[in-house]
Amino acid sequence: MTTFLSQVERLQAPEIDYGAVAPLLIVLGAACLSVLVEAFLPKAQRWASQVVLLLLTLAAAGVSLVLYGLAEDTPEQGVTTFSGHVSVDQPVVFLWGTLLMLGLASVLLIADRSVEPGGAFVPEGSAGGPAGGPGGGVQVTGRAAVAVMTREQASRFGMQTEVFPLTLFALGGMMVFVAANDLLTMFIALEVLSLPLYLMCGLARRRRLLSQEAAVKYFLLGAFASAFFLYGVALLYGYAGSVKLADIASATTATDRSDTLLYAGFGLLVVGLLFKGSVGPFHAWTPDVYQGAPTPVTAFMAACTKVAAFGGILRVLYGAFEGSSWEWEGVLWGVAIISMFVGAIVGLTQTDVKRMVAYSSVAHAGFLLVGVIALNPEGLSGTMFYLLAYGFTTVAVFGVISLVRNADGEATHLSQWAGLAKRSPVLAAVFTFLLLALAGLPMTSGFVGKFVVFAAAVEAGMTPLVVIALVASAIAAFFYLRVIVLMYFSEPAADGPAVSVPGAFTTMSITLGTAVTLALGVFPTPALEWAGAGAFIF
Repeated sequence: MTTFLSQVERLQAPEIDYGAVAPLLIVLGAACLSVLVEAFLPKAQRWASQVVLLLLTLAAAGVSLVLYGLAEDTPEQGVTTFSGHVSVDQPVVFLWGTLLMLGLASVLLIADRSVEPGGAFVPEGSAGGPAGGPGGGVQVTGRAAVAVMTREQASRFGMQTEVFPLTLFALGGMMVFVAANDLLTMFIALEVLSLPLYLMCGLARRRRLLSQEAAVKYFLLGAFASAFFLYGVALLYGYAGSVKLADIASATTATDRSDTLLYAGFGLLVVGLLFKGSVGPFHAWTPDVYQGAPTPVTAFMAACTKVAAFGGILRVLYGAFEGSSWEWEGVLWGVAIISMFVGAIVGLTQTDVKRMVAYSSVAHAGFLLVGVIALNPEGLSGTMFYLLAYGFTTVAVFGVISLVRNADGEATHLSQWAGLAKRSPVLAAVFTFLLLALAGLPMTSGFVGKFVVFAAAVEAGMTPLVVIALVASAIAAFFYLRVIVLMYFSEPAADGPAVSVPGAFTTMSITLGTAVTLALGVFPTPALEWAGAGAFIF
């Protein structure tokens, strides 16, 4: 007992820089509060309370991040806190700001209840849900049987507000993930961000079976990816004797141990990270989950999860494996090429708009990887700018997709978008602009994002990879242009889908995404300077 007490006396509480981690604490604290709101408030009051709490949380976290950045006593290079397990440096500040802004744009879509009466989320969590009641049913499509609800039936049910605390927990996990200084903290953050997303994918009010199928696929494949990640952590611990990124980096440059554990651990670790970033060939979950999940959740995943995944990849490669880059660079070249061409070529064959955007995401993941493996300051800043630009464009794209509807819900088959410009010229013009941004045309954020990433790669001596990326980008541009031609030069079907009038939340989300896409294409300098303000610290 005496020995135990003496050991306890020697324990010291970790030093915490509360000013630096205030945005993170606000988001995670609000997530816990949101659970209490869900548990104790009457059902009629939950939606308004949760929306207000969520918006105040994001605003408070954003203000605290700005105040920390402007404070006179803020270290220029950043700080490490929580006993060195978390770093708040300039890249982390940029990624946190990006996540909070994209989280706001996504939350506006999640909270909307005007496009779909009662909201996009099922009011009951049971397998059958209300779709099995009067007026519901099962519709058989070309891919799967999908449970649907009529508009009248849907309006009788409230919104499942559990999605709000799940969103906050996922966002908090993403913020920890990009700031983690050791692999164990990163793994915990990975699970905190992933588990809520698995649940959120299965909450669609319409097409219930397709939504639940997406959730199960994402969960099973995500569990395998997490196992790869954790096994990689174990092997790297066996190699370096530590899970801290800085210690692993030291071990790779000054050790006489066998590199077998290093290579095996690195490979397994990167597989888990690439899975979360939708990088081919580890993208198998992406098209099915993007199609089956509620569209607001798809927007949240496509934007915020991409930022978190590539933020984590940047941190791992720069922190632990930069010194051994010559050993793994060729492998990631191959992965980037596969991702770009899988996304570009398979995207050409898609007939569903959401699946098309999913394969577009796979192609963009390959372009992002080009900047990541440059391993220079320009590659770091260019990749982070690309994440910001791509995130806002993608949220706006899914906001537009949610507005084209028929009696069964969203009309996502490409044939149903024929002649959309004649039905809604404004919506077609906005969607055209966003598709051109994804294609990387000038005067859009997509062009600037690709330019800075490719320029960083050329400076790093990867000109052949950039040439391959340009070819893949040209191929991918075809399926964006195909949709534009379909909207403007095809006649709409007599029984074609209608365009719903967006509510205030959806309007703000689409407007925000479109405005940022234009602003970053015309005036990218402030964002580029912010992205290039500093380097990681470990």
